[in-house]
Amino acid sequence: MFIRSAALSLAITLGLALCSSSVALETTSRVTQTAGGNAAARTQLVRKLSAALANAKIHSAQRGAEVVDLATGEVVFSKHSRGSLAPASNEKLPITLAALTLLGSEYRISTEVLGEGEQQGSEWLGNLVLKGYGDPDLSTADLQRLARRVRAAGIRSVSGSLIADESYFDRHRTAPGWKSSFLINECAPLSALSIDRGRVTSASPPLVAASAFVKALAASGVKVRGRLRAGVASDEASSLASVKSPSLWKLLRFMNRESDNYTAELLLKQIGAYDKGRGTTANGAVEVRSVLADAGISLAGVRIVDGSGLSRLDRLTPEALSQLLVDVWSDSTLRRPFVGSLAIAGRVGTLSHRMRWRPTLGNVYAKTGTTSSASALSGYVRTRYAFVILQNGNPVSVDQAHVAQDRFATVLAEQ
Repeated sequence: MFIRSAALSLAITLGLALCSSSVALETTSRVTQTAGGNAAARTQLVRKLSAALANAKIHSAQRGAEVVDLATGEVVFSKHSRGSLAPASNEKLPITLAALTLLGSEYRISTEVLGEGEQQGSEWLGNLVLKGYGDPDLSTADLQRLARRVRAAGIRSVSGSLIADESYFDRHRTAPGWKSSFLINECAPLSALSIDRGRVTSASPPLVAASAFVKALAASGVKVRGRLRAGVASDEASSLASVKSPSLWKLLRFMNRESDNYTAELLLKQIGAYDKGRGTTANGAVEVRSVLADAGISLAGVRIVDGSGLSRLDRLTPEALSQLLVDVWSDSTLRRPFVGSLAIAGRVGTLSHRMRWRPTLGNVYAKTGTTSSASALSGYVRTRYAFVILQNGNPVSVDQAHVAQDRFATVLAEQ
């Protein structure tokens, strides 16, 4: 800014050479004062932001932050921005970017009823297969709709078994680096076929879903004579009925605003299945890194291990996250569903109880993150700034971390 102002001053001076030297000097003086004022304001902003972070009493090596001016792309604040830090649920931000980039905001996930055999009159001679493709929103009500569609096809009885097929994903119920307590307490068991967000705890979510489907079929007037079992549909199986999840942007909005770990993990496997053919956490992680690299985001210090941020092995840098946020902001296709998925200060999601004051109220859109060893807040302040804060500790004081984050965002909102 100072260089541009000085150049402008010189042009004005040369252009007005016929005017009195006193006028030229006065003009130059005004421009110099303006440039100096901007520099002073920037210095004051940096001091305020630094003070906000320091108040959390987290060692400087365990915290990092970055702020980017969205209008100019200029980094206006950066502290330990290349530090490789545990991101907690800020891990969901690269998952969101990858899902929107690869799948598209209107992508929907199917659940199907397949038939092995043939229909004779009102009887299906053979097996029915309930096959899941990883819909995190699949509910008992969806299974009831499926059952009604089977009956609408004219089927009243099934001679064979009902097979629960979760083969679109692997059968790992957790992700690498999780504490054992995270299963159930922080995230339901993972499966391509599970209902009601895994609220019924079971070592075999597909069998829970299939059992509920058998009941739904019976209530619709369709009797299954064979047994219920886990398995994989044959290549010859034909589709009899299907239901679909809400659009991806709606799944992401729930995931990010409520910081839902279950949705994040299933979407990571969905991303893995998109190109690799089978949904695994590892395949998903590879695809996420590829999307980040294609966007020109620095991968130094970045380690994608799971989708939720529960893994103790995850690492992100403030620099990578701020580059991600700026990249999204500059893309008209990504901006609306991505920003729309974030919590809103004082109003919506995990920020509904925070920053309930002016000027942050309704003006900070961000993803929170909280584990015993990490706290994070990254997002946007109005349309002016993208910001990232990552704080680590052993443990980290959640209350102090939140106070620092809220003060940091407030400083930006006051600009």
